[in-house]
Amino acid sequence: MSFWEYLGNQHQQLLTDAYQHASAVFQCMVIATLLGILIGVVTYRSGWAGSLAITSTATILTIPSLAAIGLLIPLVGLGVAPTVITLTLYGLLPVVRNAIVGLRGVDPALVDAAKGIGMSRLARLCRVELPLAWPPILTGIRVSTQMLMGIAAIAAYASGPGLGNEIFRGIASLGSANALNQVLAGTLGIVILALLFDAAYVLLGRLTIPRGIRV
Repeated sequence: MSFWEYLGNQHQQLLTDAYQHASAVFQCMVIATLLGILIGVVTYRSGWAGSLAITSTATILTIPSLAAIGLLIPLVGLGVAPTVITLTLYGLLPVVRNAIVGLRGVDPALVDAAKGIGMSRLARLCRVELPLAWPPILTGIRVSTQMLMGIAAIAAYASGPGLGNEIFRGIASLGSANALNQVLAGTLGIVILALLFDAAYVLLGRLTIPRGIRV
């Protein structure tokens, strides 16, 4: 069976896997983004706290993703839970690092001006600092998403959702007629999803970043 014939026969399953893959990555990126920005906001004013936050989240990336999922299985079981935990933790570093860098890069004169017109610290953060730090934060989100697209495929090891199931089925049946088709379909699906997500982030940047501060 040719690759195109395989796609035609399995398109429904592939679309389901692709939707689950995209959904898992999107939901975990939302959580990682919120946590990452919160960590950045809490730590960026302190040199040691910022360094600790970046080092801690960087340490997570030194753990092989397959090992991380394997360690979580006895604690939370198979399926969605180890997938969500692993993807969220692995998505933190670029967001945390870029949030800290972005917030520290805001011109102090602008913050002082906002303070001078009576803005509270929370108002300065929400209306001045975070909007100006948004371009590097969005870059961090884009980098995290690209990483998680690939890491999410490993979630199939723990019966997680996504296109990794297609890849693992192909690897498990190497030598069979459709083994290569399965691996290729899963891999290409992940690449296409990654490109679509990145295009969406480019559009989001154009909609949310004022022209004057775009890189």
